[in-house]
Amino acid sequence: MPFEPVQPERLSRAVVRQIEQLILRGILRPGERLPAERELAGQLGVSRPSLREALGELQRRGLLHSRAGAGVYVADVLGSAFSPALIELFASHDEAVFDYLSFRRDLEGLAAERAARLASESDLKVIRHLFGQMEQAHAGKASDEEALLDARFHMAIIEASNNVVMLHMMRSMFDLLRQGVFYNRRMLFRQNTTRSALLNQHRAINTAIQKRDPDAARRAVEAHMDYIREALASQRKAERDEAIARRRLEKTIMADGARK
Repeated sequence: MPFEPVQPERLSRAVVRQIEQLILRGILRPGERLPAERELAGQLGVSRPSLREALGELQRRGLLHSRAGAGVYVADVLGSAFSPALIELFASHDEAVFDYLSFRRDLEGLAAERAARLASESDLKVIRHLFGQMEQAHAGKASDEEALLDARFHMAIIEASNNVVMLHMMRSMFDLLRQGVFYNRRMLFRQNTTRSALLNQHRAINTAIQKRDPDAARRAVEAHMDYIREALASQRKAERDEAIARRRLEKTIMADGARK
């Protein structure tokens, strides 16, 4: 017969599997500190030696790391997604900026569609809560806070899509966005782009997802990303035009000086 005796699972292995799942599902985030050993052992209902064994295994595998005197943290497993050389290359070429926006348009459109279909009620509450915070930041003219909430809102939608591969891939992309590698949100406001327009676009995304309308959710994300792409293209053109205008001005001033 093909059966084998069932072996009782060691407590440390059960702890490893639980922490793995929390990291995989994005509940434990890169850089997040785990509770102190005594507290964590109590929450998990295991002995401290079993917990130490589990944490040691996870550290050997690179999922956790310890800091002397500071505790145990989730490793920044996304840190190697892009090499420093590639990040520098991204930052110095417009082609990468617009390819990035196209990538986000496609992937986030799919994520919003999936979220509208598959999100749990708790997922929807998170998205709704973050949009509410965006509205408050907007009303208070807290632009930096609004920008941070913008990224968190989009990540919440990706998390609600319930696809762990998409989650971790897009989280690495948003890390570059926070670093300003692709674009700075404030750059958008140099053109006719307004914070109100962006807020309304996020409202449309939130409304479609809350109504569980997959097609409307995808269209709302695509319209939002198209708007950003057009605004950035206009900004790039304005910068080029200004550079040419400065050269004309310098030439005019030099010519006037020569005639005097």
